[in-house]
Amino acid sequence: MSALQEAVAQAATWPAPHVSAAVITADGAVAASVGDQERRYRLASVTKPLSAYALLVAIEEGALALDQPAGPDGATVEHLLAHTAGYDFSSHELRAEPGARRLYSNTGFDVLGDLLESETGIGFDDYAREAVFAPLGMTQTTTGDSPAAGGWSTAADLSRFAAELQAPTLVDASTLARATSVAFPERRGVLPGYGVQQHNDWGLGFEIRANKSPHWTGASNSPATFGHFGQAGTFLWVDPVLGAATVALSDRPFGEWAIRAWPGFSDGVVAALRAN
Repeated sequence: MSALQEAVAQAATWPAPHVSAAVITADGAVAASVGDQERRYRLASVTKPLSAYALLVAIEEGALALDQPAGPDGATVEHLLAHTAGYDFSSHELRAEPGARRLYSNTGFDVLGDLLESETGIGFDDYAREAVFAPLGMTQTTTGDSPAAGGWSTAADLSRFAAELQAPTLVDASTLARATSVAFPERRGVLPGYGVQQHNDWGLGFEIRANKSPHWTGASNSPATFGHFGQAGTFLWVDPVLGAATVALSDRPFGEWAIRAWPGFSDGVVAALRAN
């Protein structure tokens, strides 16, 4: 067994009924995996990067624009994607002026879903399927009833998405680069599960690791690492400096077990890749 396969196999020891994980290199190859790659898992907030990618396609197609007004007065599509529109986590209550703080919000993504449907006449899940999932062969993936947290997918499908995030074919590379660069920098905010971060950096639908501590990725992941984790016990990260991505899905809700297990797992993957 290779060092990388040994590192990935550690996911099988997590205290969850089922776990599936994979490492995807920059050439799109699955370099190591563990668990049933075709098992469907609830994604929770790992739905957001999938939805964000569909929205990036819509922006390139001209159906939406980043500077288009959306959500509360003074907010735009960009504010909603970057969690700076001011919405509460799960309601339309406004807790800040647009752009003032990083307020992680499911509501913001659901507003974006409604906006896309109103602009195109296509339901959000249908649009995501046509724009992203079908072209990438992600036949087992859906955003479900919410672009924020309603998704289901498999490790195999998310591996295809992780390959796309390393070598985009559905959007221009410059579009993905903007989405994975910090939007509205130096905004303070709470990273769910990990507390207040003085600089709670996010791109457009993707969280950016930067220098956050504590964090759900590994201490050895580069600051450029981007991705998302979900309360369903799921995560996806892409480290462009390392030239690799990791997908991990489980059916145990996020909690102390994940806070303990995930960073060490990611550090093991990074160490094995660097040793190759």
